Amino acid sequence: MGAGGHAQVMADALLRAAERDAVIAPVGYLDDDPSLIGQNFLGLPVLGALSDVNRIPHDAVIVAIGDNATRQRIFERLQSQGEHFAVARHPHTVVGAGVSIGPGSMICAGVVINPGSVIGANVILNTACTVDHHNRIGDHAHLAPGVHTGGDVTIGAGTLIGIGATVMPQRRVGAWCIVGAGSLVHADLPDNVMAIGIPAKVIRTHEKER
Repeated sequence: MGAGGHAQVMADALLRAAERDAVIAPVGYLDDDPSLIGQNFLGLPVLGALSDVNRIPHDAVIVAIGDNATRQRIFERLQSQGEHFAVARHPHTVVGAGVSIGPGSMICAGVVINPGSVIGANVILNTACTVDHHNRIGDHAHLAPGVHTGGDVTIGAGTLIGIGATVMPQRRVGAWCIVGAGSLVHADLPDNVMAIGIPAKVIRTHEKER
């Protein structure tokens, strides 16, 4: 679901996994941009709009859209329709013992997830981010490229941790937060805040985007 840049990254992950005999392989994209329909990206066609999902034979879907609120909305709508969700995992990842990964989540190239961590549903773990031991990453969250979290970290649902940010061990970042690129989270953050800097300081609160 989606045919933009992030969707193509996930298609590539699935194609690379299929080359290594993974049990799933992508058949194409769906996207609501009419100018994309009929185009091919990475050898896969844009088959129609999101609403066409019921007419196209498939076993599972992945909502490969970067914006967390949009991705949640589409995921929950498809879930209510009885869709099944695949996990997209690039073969060049490291996943430790006892790690749980929820349906529809996307694990990009270079990601490391250490033992005991729980990754929610519809999560993006983007390129070369690292999730240390016994983390809890909430549904619909996005850890951007190069993010590093220490042990026993909790990231709330729908939160975006920006490129290259670091979350120190045993810290909690609330739900639907935004942590700026390159920031250092040294203290817990409540829900619905934007925080930036070293150390990260709250610069504003916000309501979750609808």
